[in-house]
Amino acid sequence: MKIVVIIFLLLILASLGSALFFLVTDRDQSKRTVNALALRVGLSVILFLLLMAAYYFGLIQGKLT
Repeated sequence: MKIVVIIFLLLILASLGSALFFLVTDRDQSKRTVNALALRVGLSVILFLLLMAAYYFGLIQGKLT
């Protein structure tokens, strides 16, 4: 499970970096920045739902006391 979370975090960071690159390099009305940021939001939502499902099914334990 840790590997999956790390991969998702790396993909989120890569998408954020590509959005920054597109923001700096594109001078016209390109939608590449918006698409990269939308991908980042989508990956973040998927990661959140994946973590919620893993907690529900007992794959990860909470630290509540």
